[in-house]
Amino acid sequence: MGDRAATFVLVHGAWWAGDWLWGGVTDRLRSAGHRVYAPALTGLGPREHLAPYGVNLSTHILDVINLIKWEGLTDIVLVGHSYGGMVISGVAEKVPEGTIRSIVYLDAFLPENGESLASIADNFKDLAGDLDPVPPPLFFAGENKALRAILEKGGTPHPRACFEEAASINGARDRVPVKTYVLAEIGEVFKPFYAKVKDDPSWRKEVIGCAHMTMLEAPEETAEIIMRAAM
Repeated sequence: MGDRAATFVLVHGAWWAGDWLWGGVTDRLRSAGHRVYAPALTGLGPREHLAPYGVNLSTHILDVINLIKWEGLTDIVLVGHSYGGMVISGVAEKVPEGTIRSIVYLDAFLPENGESLASIADNFKDLAGDLDPVPPPLFFAGENKALRAILEKGGTPHPRACFEEAASINGARDRVPVKTYVLAEIGEVFKPFYAKVKDDPSWRKEVIGCAHMTMLEAPEETAEIIMRAAM
């Protein structure tokens, strides 16, 4: 792709959604001449009013598929952060081959067939208990008081069904020409998923020197990594 303009679709994780979340990244991508979409998934952020209407993982997969369909997007760089890794894995299974040129897991879950987020997140039961919807956890902010304030203000309770629905993975993700896993260096939750691909030559690997909310903590570096995935 070289210096040619690329099309990026950025899929947020659980609880935090909206243009404000990706703003530091999208501004840089657009300034570099790229086309960028950062949809809010159903039931979250500015679409929180839709949460009571049976939202699950399939709903979020369809959110992204329909964006791709109705915007006529092809040859895209598809990025999923955190829970967004579940979503983009499902999208890869359902869009025509060739739609996704490059797929990026940004400190994200990397499910296998039949796995749900609840089944692969070691701390899910401690985090969620029996709550539905699941309230935003603030441990992602660590000791960063400014980040904590942003997350407290912007979080949305997340429908539990999204975490409990199993992914259907049948090899489409592996056929995407460029695959990148980005690990946020500070934190333990996503290291097992990075380890899954670390020695696989078909995957590119990146490490970013911050905690989980990379788009808020290190937007410039996050944007640079995402742009490298288009090359």
